[in-house]
Amino acid sequence: MRRWMRIGLASAVIVTLTSGFTVQPVKKTRQYYEAHRDIVWEVPMKEKLIALTFDDGPNPRTTPQILDLLAENEAKATFFVVGKRVERFPEIVRREAMEGHEVANHTYSHSYYTRGFSPKKLVEELDRTQAKIDDLTGWHCQWFRPPGGFYDDKVIDTVRSKGYTVILWSWHQDTKDWLAPGADRIVNKVLKNARNGDIVLLHDHVDGSVQTVQALRTILPELRRRGYKMVTVSELLRHKTPKS
Repeated sequence: MRRWMRIGLASAVIVTLTSGFTVQPVKKTRQYYEAHRDIVWEVPMKEKLIALTFDDGPNPRTTPQILDLLAENEAKATFFVVGKRVERFPEIVRREAMEGHEVANHTYSHSYYTRGFSPKKLVEELDRTQAKIDDLTGWHCQWFRPPGGFYDDKVIDTVRSKGYTVILWSWHQDTKDWLAPGADRIVNKVLKNARNGDIVLLHDHVDGSVQTVQALRTILPELRRRGYKMVTVSELLRHKTPKS
């Protein structure tokens, strides 16, 4: 599945005031969305904390291996799950929650929400997936990651109306493991770019590939050796350094 990051550049409508002046369009950059708390890419902080996130699962082959490795390395993670896979493998989702990981919404069918999408369909997918997550975990997570990283104001407004915040990933921590580039490349991407407050994009479901599992066997102990603690997105946000 091809993945892209869509950077919002929507503009507000130009309003003509009675004085004759016009309000210029607001260029909605990353800084705009971060300031309005609409999207999180990473979390500025002094502590050596990193959030590992896993998309598209659960997968009966790779997700349990990832959970084993996380446990061995005293690490927590956030799993952005796809509803139709949750229905197939509910016991894995239960295990994720029981072992202290976060289970968040990644839609039901992994559809890409690009221009012209139906907000009604997105709401239906959110609700269907979240109901299953809540039932299996006993916990309602407020995070949402749009498939492929596609977003615009309509996506943001739709998910915000349902109480979600969009969580993306640090631009320097897109491992592209969904392409199966080789375990070494995944390892190098994470370790050479590791910074406080990173959100790392990984996948626990990649058809026919176990490279992410292989890479984690190196990544997890090395991050610990460097003094990093691997936490959920929620814990990462609790340590955000306030702006002076």
